[in-house]
Amino acid sequence: NEILCIMGSSGCGKSTLLSLINGFLTENGGEYTGDVILNGKNIRSMKPLQLRRSISTLFQDSKPFPLSIENNILYPIEFYEGKVKNRKERISNYLKDVNLYNEVKDDFKMSALKLSGGQKQRLCIARMLTTDPDILIFDEPCSSLDMENTLIIEKLIKRLSEKYTVILTTHNEEQAKRIADRTILIGK
Repeated sequence: NEILCIMGSSGCGKSTLLSLINGFLTENGGEYTGDVILNGKNIRSMKPLQLRRSISTLFQDSKPFPLSIENNILYPIEFYEGKVKNRKERISNYLKDVNLYNEVKDDFKMSALKLSGGQKQRLCIARMLTTDPDILIFDEPCSSLDMENTLIIEKLIKRLSEKYTVILTTHNEEQAKRIADRTILIGK
């Protein structure tokens, strides 16, 4: 339940470190030494689907699926759980969690691609929450947002850290000062 901010120059390995933590590095043929322990278990011993549910990642270039707002939320739930009960309530709750509900409540069927940049980012964050993860990983979550939306996302991440452990990368030292509980600086 804290925000760990990883900083460093481009190419220093921030995104690679995130890929190591969430298991994508080894899944894509990469190797590392040492251990990553999650809730007392080495992630190497976890099944990929179990790891994906426990550690939810929003990549720097993440975008909503080219589906409706509701299907962006339902897709991962159906993937992990099958048939979704209380669909509208669950969609509403996830959208409320990211302060997007009031902006889209009248048209869940609207294409997610019609949302503004900040709304798309919040929808992607809502989609992250559907797996009920322990850890949220954000790779440069505000890199393509204006200052107004950056502050909205930062406030949201701070609020989410009350329930989740958050790991994020940023180039923005001011952002790290505003939201991080701890900061790690990686050098080349």
